[in-house]
Amino acid sequence: MNDGAALGADSAPALAAAPGRTLTLKSNARRRMSESSIGAVLLLCGLVSILTTVGIVVVLITESIGFFREVGLVEFVTGTRWAPLFRDQAFGILPLLNGTLLIAAGSSLVALPVGLLSAIYLSEYATPRVRQIVKPVLEVLAGIPTVVYGYFALTFVTPILRVFFPGTGIFNAASGAIVVGIMIIPMVSSLSEDALSAVPRALREAAYGLGATKFEVATRVVVPAALSGIVASFILAISRAVGETMAVTLAAGATPRMTLSFLESIQTMTAYIVQVSLGETPHGTLEYSTIFAVGLSLFVITLSMNLISQRVTRRFREEYE
Repeated sequence: MNDGAALGADSAPALAAAPGRTLTLKSNARRRMSESSIGAVLLLCGLVSILTTVGIVVVLITESIGFFREVGLVEFVTGTRWAPLFRDQAFGILPLLNGTLLIAAGSSLVALPVGLLSAIYLSEYATPRVRQIVKPVLEVLAGIPTVVYGYFALTFVTPILRVFFPGTGIFNAASGAIVVGIMIIPMVSSLSEDALSAVPRALREAAYGLGATKFEVATRVVVPAALSGIVASFILAISRAVGETMAVTLAAGATPRMTLSFLESIQTMTAYIVQVSLGETPHGTLEYSTIFAVGLSLFVITLSMNLISQRVTRRFREEYE
């Protein structure tokens, strides 16, 4: 009798604790289900990105096959005349490539030094208050619509160029390169500043301890230590310049030619795609197929630059503990 009473007294807390354990198990099950749902959503988003990229590549390749059946690849790659919309047709992409490289090179001359120097200033010289003001102001440039840059080039940059260089055309590569360079300054500055700020403070203090000046620390210690991030920002900015459309279309014109002069009108790959995409070219024609051939070429160029950026980043990456 006493043993039964004792057994009942011992089992009562266990029975009372059972609902608590049940609630804990249910809560854990709901948490696992929630985590599984979040993982599935994230996986779906990743698959959407991958499938979108694959779809773009497939469309470019399949549509370009019809073009290359009628136009030889050698003629397309080595031809020095591009006139697919004229009666005497020519399909050499070198003039478009020439214009694209002119804009990329000219904009690099503007953006890379200015962006890097501004990043060094923000990272090494500016006070926290100045940095909080200057960096957002620089990044505002990235939010201005590209068509505004195009009209800015036509109404402000080009008249100034024609004052100093009277032979400059209304549409010219220099004007387009300058505004595209201004446009990509925030990308160079922001990414380079992040790379410079990631360099450990101990390296700076060690250099100061050896008697180095602030300029020597910035240029001989911090910049080499952040070289991988700086080079990656350069390549990404140049890729952005290669793919720029509206500003170049408005400022540089639509005259595909082989030239090294920044004072003449040129046409880039993206500007040609805009020209043909206006709706005047019949769908399914050879002229219409040139959009995809040029787009595929542009895709190969930007993909190559991104691969180079990744390779450079891995090659010069510095790891600190």
